[in-house]
Amino acid sequence: MDIQQFAKILDEAALHAKSVEQLSHQQAFSEQEAYSIQIASMQRRYERGEKLIGLKMGFTSKAKMEQMGVHDMIWGRLTDRMFLKDGDTFVMSRGIHPRAEPELCFLVGKKIDRELSLSEIGDYIEGVAAAVEIIDSRYQNFKFSLEDVIADNCSSAGFAVGEWHDHNFPLNNLDMAMEIDGEVVQSGSSAAILGNPWESIVAATRLAHQYGQEIPAGAYLMAGAATPAVYLKAGQTIEVKVERLGTVGFLTV
Repeated sequence: MDIQQFAKILDEAALHAKSVEQLSHQQAFSEQEAYSIQIASMQRRYERGEKLIGLKMGFTSKAKMEQMGVHDMIWGRLTDRMFLKDGDTFVMSRGIHPRAEPELCFLVGKKIDRELSLSEIGDYIEGVAAAVEIIDSRYQNFKFSLEDVIADNCSSAGFAVGEWHDHNFPLNNLDMAMEIDGEVVQSGSSAAILGNPWESIVAATRLAHQYGQEIPAGAYLMAGAATPAVYLKAGQTIEVKVERLGTVGFLTV
């Protein structure tokens, strides 16, 4: 298969906010090949000046894994162009059919270049914060296979992070909610993230090491969604509230 051609298709779909047919409808490819497409596509972004600033986890809900018929999580890369400060504006024309979902974000305190255990991971993390991710599949009708979504950088489009907090307290059962224009549209618990969000961060170190991706100090690690995602429209105020961690949000235009 032509890795570079598929990478170009996805990169241009994201760059110009134009949806494309699922790549797997054109040619079947493996999960390993999907990650090769992902990094080739991201390399095109780096060459335009974007910088890698973190990683995101996907399929961190056991129910979602069962639904998709997979046995492991997936991961994608975050760049500085995707980053929103709390209260920033997301321009809807940058996306195709963007959605938002509430998450937790971890701040890496020192370089991670190997798989870490649950007992070790806290020594490498500097803080935790309420976060919200914007996902935007580049495929028509937001439909894709496992391999398709991996190739598409796990639908990464944007993320906003709230105030950093000390992480030395239980994170496995925090109330989480997302509001749009002051109305709660999704609510749940951090327990939906693998039963314990730390497990997701441990998995991030395993998968990053498996695919040769070092996690630098200062990187953001998005642990995965606590609830289903909600479609966005222009003119909205989105706010995520997390017990003990406060709020974070953005506007859409």
